Amino acid sequence: MTAATSPTTPLAGVRVLDLSRVLAGPWCTQTLADLGADVIKIERPLRNGSGGDDTRGWGPPFLRDRDGHDTAEAAYYLGTNRNKRSVTVDIARPQGQALIRRLAERCDVFVENFKVGDMARYGLDSTRLLALNPRLVYCSITGFGQTGPYRDRAGYDYAVQGMGGLMSVTGPSRQEIADDAPGGGPQKVGVAVADLFTGMYATTAILAALRHRDATGQGQAIDMALLDTQVAMLANLGANYLVTGAPPQRAGNAHQNIVPYQVFEVADGHMILAVGNDGQFAKFCEVAGRPELAADPRFARNADRVRHRGVLVPLLAEVMRSRPKADWLGALETAKVPCGPINDLAEVFADPQVRARGMTVELPHPLADRVRLVASPMKFSATPVQYRLPPPLLGEHTDEVLAEAGLSASELAALKEAGVI
Repeated sequence: MTAATSPTTPLAGVRVLDLSRVLAGPWCTQTLADLGADVIKIERPLRNGSGGDDTRGWGPPFLRDRDGHDTAEAAYYLGTNRNKRSVTVDIARPQGQALIRRLAERCDVFVENFKVGDMARYGLDSTRLLALNPRLVYCSITGFGQTGPYRDRAGYDYAVQGMGGLMSVTGPSRQEIADDAPGGGPQKVGVAVADLFTGMYATTAILAALRHRDATGQGQAIDMALLDTQVAMLANLGANYLVTGAPPQRAGNAHQNIVPYQVFEVADGHMILAVGNDGQFAKFCEVAGRPELAADPRFARNADRVRHRGVLVPLLAEVMRSRPKADWLGALETAKVPCGPINDLAEVFADPQVRARGMTVELPHPLADRVRLVASPMKFSATPVQYRLPPPLLGEHTDEVLAEAGLSASELAALKEAGVI
């Protein structure tokens, strides 16, 4: 147990040594930290104005200080690094590598997202650290994994969304907008979903490996790859291809396997209609004043609606344009037909459901009175997520963590003088 954890959290007493940067790794370790793990974030010391996690400088926007001026803490960094302690160590130096090994001996989990071979070059690969600490769970996150012909390539979310097929099924259909027209062609998702999903899969894998370790005493290495995750998260579309041999095409805001399940224009804007079964379709037709459509054999079952999408959707589009959004939403929600508005983020965070679920959290910050962050979606009845620490300043906890590892004040001073920490 450390001062940074609480006995009422699920992962109290678990210590994570985090050598990851940017998004996939930090998203994983922030989740572990939210669950109560003591996450020690290792960052590059500041040298000539550069250091730390790259995302610290990925702005604007930046956190503003008490006087309203930009700090060096980008919102991107703030969104993925709460509940962690920051320690600066130059792992390219032998003394820095020795410090990492010393910390790894005392940790349960090690997370890194360096290029394949970098950790071995530093003497910090899974083989050596597991020999040092056989109970360690060592998780590597890379673009393409530790094996295969692409193992040495750098991997980035945008490229992986393209390589992994997601962009081929994202964006307007060719019937809506030609590929060579403005707004046409394949498109990426608005957030870095390959990174985020990899972070979540890595979290799940680490928790499973900890379960195994606690039962057997045996640690292990975990090999996570963005491309693997992107292929896995194709879900029903990947299954569609494997069953038919035909690559799914872009469907815009429509669904490949469900109709009607898409955005429709209404009298004063747009909204989502998400009919998930035949009963809901019949209810929608009643609300729309077109009950005969539910009885039409071309549209009665979802499989029929998918086959006759080209006939049905134009009929529904004409009906939907006849009424304003508020009328549709009120009537459809009363009838228990899934639907919803298309909100911008100001509307999201003002939404009464989002507010009722506590989806923002404020934490004190040393450079500002408070920092407002998106909260964890995990809701526990007995071990709730605790927001213990704001995203740390670069090296904020170096002395504290290394002192816990047994370094004396004179040793810390010597390491600082040598530029190792």
